[in-house]
Amino acid sequence: MADDDAGEDVVDETPTGMTEEEESEDKVQVQAAPQVKEEEVSAEEEARLPFPTAAVVRIMKANMDREKMVRKEVKVEMNKWLGRLCAKVSREMNKFPYVMMGLNELKEGRRVFDDLENFDRDKKRILAHFESIKKDVEKLERDLGKEEEDEVIVIRKRAEGD
Repeated sequence: MADDDAGEDVVDETPTGMTEEEESEDKVQVQAAPQVKEEEVSAEEEARLPFPTAAVVRIMKANMDREKMVRKEVKVEMNKWLGRLCAKVSREMNKFPYVMMGLNELKEGRRVFDDLENFDRDKKRILAHFESIKKDVEKLERDLGKEEEDEVIVIRKRAEGD
């Protein structure tokens, strides 16, 4: 049984550049981390939340680094926020006159949130394009500035030569 547990939690597939002693200390720390008990949500509090806390925490942890821990108040607040988000989308869906809600109504209900994601992506794209245009303008200014300086020199030479 000890052989089965050894090394399951830690898989070192890439060279770390550490000595064997440092690696073993690192592995011990990683294996010790799961033993730290996180704050639990009480059954009474769980009953008042819109979603099972375990499901919310599972999604959160799937998108966080392994060593990250989540405080109880964060778990509870995330759960409440997801409930409010679900309520907002549901109110938008309720504006449709249909009795049966389908995927199209869900897509329309969450449109505001999808538009926010698209807005942020478009904003980044536009800012990058704007920076490119600024660099082009600066280059043109430098090029035109040199040409103007060359023209001034030529005009001065002509004036001096006359």
